[in-house]
Amino acid sequence: MSDRPTDPSSATPSFAFVASDTEEARAAQAKLSKLYGGVAAEDAEIIVALGGDGFMLETLHRYLDRGVPIYGMNCGTVGFLMNAYSEEDLPQRLLCAEKVKLHPLSMTAKGIGGETTRALAINEVSLLRQSRQAAKLRLSVDGVVRMEELICDGILLSTPAGSTAYNLSAHGPIVPMGSPLLPLTPISAFRPRRWRGALLPNSANVTIEVLDAAKRPVSATADFTEVRDVARVDVHEDSAISLTLLFDPEHDLEERIIKEQFLP
Repeated sequence: MSDRPTDPSSATPSFAFVASDTEEARAAQAKLSKLYGGVAAEDAEIIVALGGDGFMLETLHRYLDRGVPIYGMNCGTVGFLMNAYSEEDLPQRLLCAEKVKLHPLSMTAKGIGGETTRALAINEVSLLRQSRQAAKLRLSVDGVVRMEELICDGILLSTPAGSTAYNLSAHGPIVPMGSPLLPLTPISAFRPRRWRGALLPNSANVTIEVLDAAKRPVSATADFTEVRDVARVDVHEDSAISLTLLFDPEHDLEERIIKEQFLP
C-alpha cells in the first residue's frame, strides 16, 4: 500500500477521526489522518472511532446531540461494535457501509434523599447492591407490580445491542437487532431462585423500587452514569432518540448477534 495521501471521493461524506487513549489507537489515528486527511469532529458528517467497544460507547454518547453516524474500527480487544481495522479504501468503505439504528434507554433514578438523576444508556441500565447484604427489589411493568420482592445482587434492563454485553454475562437472552424486545435479567437471584428474567416489549415502562434502601443500599448505572443510594429507578426506551452505527456489509451487527447465539 502506498503512503501517498488519497483524496476521498467527492461523493464521500466528510469524516473525522477520534481515538481512544491507547498507543495502538493513537498510532492508527496518526496513520489514517496522514493518508486521508479528515475534518474536525464538530464539522464531520461521519465520525470514525478508533478503539474498542468501550470507546464506541463513549463516542456515541459524546456525539449524541449531533446525530452523526459512527463508523468504528477495532483497535481494542473484543470489538463487537466495531469493524475490522484496515487502512485500505476507507472512503469506499464509508460509502458502502450499512446503517444500524439504535434507541437508548432513558433512566430516571430517585435517591433516598429525594434527588433525581436522568441519564441515557445504549447498552443497559443496571442496579447493584452496594453492601454485603443482598438487595430487595420490587418490579413493576407499566404500573403493574409483577414481582413483589426479588432478593438478588441486582438486576438489569438491556437494549438489543447491549444484550451481548453485561446481560449475556448475567445469563440473559441475546436479542437480535430490530427485535421490539428488552431483556430484564436478574443478577444472582436468591429469591425467587428459579426466576431467570423476562423479555419485555420495547414500549414497556419498567419501575424498580428498592425495599429497605437505607439498610440494603443499591446503586443504579446507565452506561457511564452511576447513581448511589437509589430508592426508585424508572426505565423506558426513548424512541425519539436515534443513534446510527455504520458497518461493513460483511460485518453487520445483526449477523454478529445471530452468530453469538450459536457459540459453544
